[in-house]
Amino acid sequence: MGKRREARERAVQFLFQHDLNPPENLDAALAEFWHSQRAAAIAAEKGGLATWGEEAELPPPTPQETALRTFAEPLIRGAIEHRVAIDDQIKKYAANWELHRIAAVDRGILRLAIYEMLYRDDIPPIVSINEAVDIAKKFSTQDSGKFVNGLLDKIKGELMRPARIIK
Repeated sequence: MGKRREARERAVQFLFQHDLNPPENLDAALAEFWHSQRAAAIAAEKGGLATWGEEAELPPPTPQETALRTFAEPLIRGAIEHRVAIDDQIKKYAANWELHRIAAVDRGILRLAIYEMLYRDDIPPIVSINEAVDIAKKFSTQDSGKFVNGLLDKIKGELMRPARIIK
């Protein structure tokens, strides 16, 4: 799996968590999220032994972990910052679906992809759509990939920017 895919998956996990239990302090919640992600990964490498209640002493982040966080965190913050406008897009194109009835994981996936499509000129919309569909297939229901693809494709059709910026 590519590092950007992994970063997007982590972003969706945080957005899911944020949707269900919004923290009072976003910075503290992000710090705790990244710490728990690292602790879980290190525990899995050591055979997955449970250490309930024990504070894990973690080594410094690897360059790969730092790169993952560097890509994911602006996506998380952007999706949260622009959530009202993003949710308006979801409501506009999700025919016969109320926002609260869309599965929480699908809302997170959609919010992340729509943020990328509307606010990140460095990411081609088709990449955002493909990544969102694959993440939906992995983390949500069997039909989520089709639902996510259909909604994001409608939004892509109205974008007022080129599919890829030529350098």
